[in-house]
Amino acid sequence: MNAPGPLGTFLQARRARLRPEDVGLRDLGPRRRVAGLRREELAQLAGVSVSYYARLEQGQSRGASAEVLDAIARALLLDHHEREHLDRLAEAGRHARRPRRPRPETLTEETRDLLRAVDGVPAMVLGRRTDVLAWNVLGHALLAGHLGLLDPDDPVRRPNMSRMLFLDPHGQELYADWKRKARAVVGNLRIAVSRHPEDPLLAALIGELTMKSPEFVALWADHRVAPCDAASYELHHPVVGMVTVTQQTLSIARASEQVLIVCTTSAGSSSEEALALLRQVSSSGRRTRAVPSEEGTRQ
Repeated sequence: MNAPGPLGTFLQARRARLRPEDVGLRDLGPRRRVAGLRREELAQLAGVSVSYYARLEQGQSRGASAEVLDAIARALLLDHHEREHLDRLAEAGRHARRPRRPRPETLTEETRDLLRAVDGVPAMVLGRRTDVLAWNVLGHALLAGHLGLLDPDDPVRRPNMSRMLFLDPHGQELYADWKRKARAVVGNLRIAVSRHPEDPLLAALIGELTMKSPEFVALWADHRVAPCDAASYELHHPVVGMVTVTQQTLSIARASEQVLIVCTTSAGSSSEEALALLRQVSSSGRRTRAVPSEEGTRQ
């Protein structure tokens, strides 16, 4: 028997989340033995045969038409992002690709110019695997001051935001509502995997997080799909205390697989004052490191 594959696993997870009353079916109460909808109930709602839908979940049928996928998406009450995810999984199943050796992700000069242009707010550029390709001084100070400022320039030491969130104690302590941030990151990783199912480095990242983080395993098994577009978070910053920022994800021209993350604060708020203080501290620290000691000068 074939393994369910990404498409079948996603369908099973979404079916398990639905209750009969969610789709207008009568709940049989304690006699019900399965979590969520039964296959035959979902097939009935979608207007397809039970055997066909079962084959789809079991990975034995990979040629579902757009009309069938539409019907299944409606039956599962998928939102817009989940519907796009379903399409990508189905398309990947139709056209299996040979794994390719990934090229190192790099920044264009235009992207570096863009990062310099937003120097007044914390900002960073992430690659498609959530690697930090670059950050400005304030972005580094706000989110990862315990790491080296120049670490993103070295592919060997390059930080990864997903690893930082799940495996680095600093990342786990930074977010007041860590689980909400973790859920958002996992939902975004789901989208990346469906877009790049052949990427071995992305698969290795998921494997590493699965082996090392029980929290990631639980969230990954939920199969939620959602982009990290814009959300506000409270941060427990070790230098300036509580800071509330809105993290926004912006597309980058000529680099479709890279995004610019900017962190803004409300005008006149205590968080804006905290970032101004952090900017002073960061700038002062850089000047101190740049100026040689008198003893070193004499030598």
